[in-house]
Amino acid sequence: MSFNTSSRQLSKTDEALEDVPSQEVTPLDAPAPGDTVQTSEAETPEVSAPEAKAPETEAPEAKAPEAEAPEAKAPEAPEAEAPEATTDPEPKAPEAKDPEPETPEAEASQTETSQTEASETGTPETEGPEAEAPDADAPEGEVEAPEQAAAAPDPAVSDADTPTAPRPRRWRRVWGGWREKYPVAARVLAWTTTAVALAVVVVALLMPTQADKVRLAAFVRLPVEAIFGAALLIVLPRKPRIAVAAFAGLGLGALTVVNFLDIGFNEYLGRGFNVVLDWSLFSDAQGYLQDTFGKGGALGIAALAVTLVIAVLALTTLSVIRLGNLAARHTETATRTTLVLAIAWVTCAALGVQYAAGIPIASEHTMQALQFKAEQVQRTLQDEAEFAKIAKKDNFANTPPDQLLTGLRGKDMMITFIESYGRSAIEDPVMAPGVDATLTAENKKLTDAGFAAKSGWLTSATYGGSSWLGHSTFMSGLWISNQQRYRTVTAGERLTLPGAFKKTGAWDTVGVMPGVQKAWPEQNFYGIDKLYDSRKLGYKGPKFSWSTMPDQYALTAFERLVHSKKHDKPLMSTIILTSSHQPWAPIPELVPQDQVGDGSIYNAIEKAGKKPADIITDSTKSKQEYGKSIQYSVSSLINYLVKYGNKNTVLIFLGDHQPIARVSGNHASRDVPVSIVAKDPKVLDKIAAWNWADGLQPKQDTPVWKMNAFRDRFLTAYGSTPAP
Repeated sequence: MSFNTSSRQLSKTDEALEDVPSQEVTPLDAPAPGDTVQTSEAETPEVSAPEAKAPETEAPEAKAPEAEAPEAKAPEAPEAEAPEATTDPEPKAPEAKDPEPETPEAEASQTETSQTEASETGTPETEGPEAEAPDADAPEGEVEAPEQAAAAPDPAVSDADTPTAPRPRRWRRVWGGWREKYPVAARVLAWTTTAVALAVVVVALLMPTQADKVRLAAFVRLPVEAIFGAALLIVLPRKPRIAVAAFAGLGLGALTVVNFLDIGFNEYLGRGFNVVLDWSLFSDAQGYLQDTFGKGGALGIAALAVTLVIAVLALTTLSVIRLGNLAARHTETATRTTLVLAIAWVTCAALGVQYAAGIPIASEHTMQALQFKAEQVQRTLQDEAEFAKIAKKDNFANTPPDQLLTGLRGKDMMITFIESYGRSAIEDPVMAPGVDATLTAENKKLTDAGFAAKSGWLTSATYGGSSWLGHSTFMSGLWISNQQRYRTVTAGERLTLPGAFKKTGAWDTVGVMPGVQKAWPEQNFYGIDKLYDSRKLGYKGPKFSWSTMPDQYALTAFERLVHSKKHDKPLMSTIILTSSHQPWAPIPELVPQDQVGDGSIYNAIEKAGKKPADIITDSTKSKQEYGKSIQYSVSSLINYLVKYGNKNTVLIFLGDHQPIARVSGNHASRDVPVSIVAKDPKVLDKIAAWNWADGLQPKQDTPVWKMNAFRDRFLTAYGSTPAP
């Protein structure tokens, strides 16, 4: 505590100063430039009345620049004749060459500045009796330091004249006390925190966007973004530095969240996250989680995801701020380190030094990722207008009804999608043995019943999910690869395959879609007269994870509600089977056809089946269960056809997309099998030029088309005349 002595300058100051021998202040005792010299009244070069003059001794720690202040022992201070000093109407100003003591306001300002600097450097600020007590080793009668000497009370000064020094915040006092009490632990904690902050920033800057590329070599590189960031933070003043570091940390955290989304989308959909279009998919993801893990499980996963996002943003922000402050406190070291890393980066970039193929030491990962996302946004916005023009061009838009599908008149048509039925099911070494055996057995059933089949490959517009994109691509003849295109095409009047059959006036069109659980406005776009969704199929059994009902039941309900009824016209039926939808646990089992009933028989099967948690984290188990689900769906469909099909039945069935990467593989194609089955040999003769393989299993060298090419080829093969 310091006191204002400017209003109590005592008389005969000159005489007192002449009695004090001059002593040169050594460099050790000299105050640092800009430091504040705080003095108490005992330190002030002032002398009380002669009759109360105290013995004069040197005060070695009083830091006057030119002359030593007379020592005033604490017990003797009250004996000074304060009344005379205070009653002197015109006290004489001291002519000492010492600088005048600073006023309390100035001292408070200096104290506040000192505390601010201490907070930046991490030096604890102490307060209280322990901090104010003089050093036990100091000679008796001496004051340890100006701050401690100032703590001695002066009875000549009233409380009203005593300035109040700002107190550090409680957490600073606690933290400072803890650091003093446990210095080793404090240093270890500080170094650990800094190391964690550095690791967080490096990982965020170098994180790959695909799960199979996450390996140690990807993170042992020099990110150029960190070098530029360090150089900027070193030169900035404190407040701008903290602001820039916070902004950069938030941006880095947001980029990290997007990187995680990229990993998830690549794992499930075979593509990165589109920051413009894919936000709407989160509602579908929530529905999938709820169907798979229950409402409580889905809410728990959603809460965990939100918590992780907040944690990532906070962690990256605090990490960048800490590293920026550290660089500012150690400017010289930080500058040298940054310069060395910059030289190393330029050298490695110029020489093309790599850990392994495709992993350069000089990294620009974050800049490239930002550039890619910016270009993706630009392409997405441009694609909307371009696709709207493409969608208006239709080779069969103006074809007269009597010139459409003349080669299929009188046939009962079925277009059936099998969920996630991809090429990997036929060729993967884990899944292929079971699936191939099923295809062979089911093909024999068809042959024995008088049916024949031809099969080929189509490249789907989607992968791992978003089945509606595959459905719309196949039936519209347009490449529908994202949600924006889907909205655009379904809002128009594009001629679809069901719509072409409807346009002729020779078919009734129906849809059986157990996966649709709410209003479905796309019904009109597809040209479906009557829709049977999950609410209209009369199912009373349990759900099988996402799938609302087993495929066998859906086909049985179709027969009961639609196909078995008398019709004036043949049917054009669009059926979407869902039992092979992920997570492939539990899987239904085939039951005798006369026991299907209302689906109650599946209660025991669902309870006895595997749970999603049993397989969802195990790639091999997922592959095995996926293969079984495909076998179940194919067998359900062929059994139905053999039992209820006739000479006029024509079945087209295909997969909508490949399963997720955890099942199909990280670099699997987007191909799916497609088959046309009929009893009438003329139906298959019309597509002989396609060079498809005989039977239900396409060969490796069977031609591969893009899925959107099927519509025009099919319409042309079966007698439709193009009329744009």
